[in-house]
Amino acid sequence: MEVFVYIVVFVFSVIIHEVSHGYIAYLRGDDTAKDIGRITLNPFAHLELFGSIILPAMLLLMKAPILFGWAKPVPVNYVNLKNPKIDSVIVSAAGPLSNIMLAVFSGLGIRFISYFSTFSNGFGGAIETFLYVMLTLNLMLAIINLIPIPPLDGSKIAAYFFPRDIARSYLSLNPFICLLILFIVLSSGLVWSFLYPVINFFMKNLSGISF
Repeated sequence: MEVFVYIVVFVFSVIIHEVSHGYIAYLRGDDTAKDIGRITLNPFAHLELFGSIILPAMLLLMKAPILFGWAKPVPVNYVNLKNPKIDSVIVSAAGPLSNIMLAVFSGLGIRFISYFSTFSNGFGGAIETFLYVMLTLNLMLAIINLIPIPPLDGSKIAAYFFPRDIARSYLSLNPFICLLILFIVLSSGLVWSFLYPVINFFMKNLSGISF
């Protein structure tokens, strides 16, 4: 049951992440995602079997310290954006920011429920558990996606500060090799020793609960 809750929350969170990319791109002048029906909460428009379900479930069953995965990336034609250079950064940042917003709302929800001890001991306890999972996963998604390794959003934000030729070469790095490196890095104790205090800091300040 616990794995099911984590998968449901994870799927919802990555869908919001991708929809945010597409919607902000649409607001900035690119209709690509809208025209192919990707600005929708319909999970079938976004899910990828391995990245959205199999990999997260495997990590949960293995009790991995980090939950990671992805939905199908929302296509963006940067040429259509009103100001391609700066708008590409805004579109890329929209995904992690959506996860941060979900984390904030979840943390505030936990604090609200905690004020009503009777409610939190009953049905409110189940809601609190759900919000805890939402808070944890979205903090992880936001932080991991901001790592500047292609094809993560952090790489597109970092590329803004590079000369054009370097940025183009940097963003064209093989995404599968980069994701493999990322997975190895995230599995190491060294990175976790950095991520743990960051996640714990935000969790305590948002919800009053330690990670």
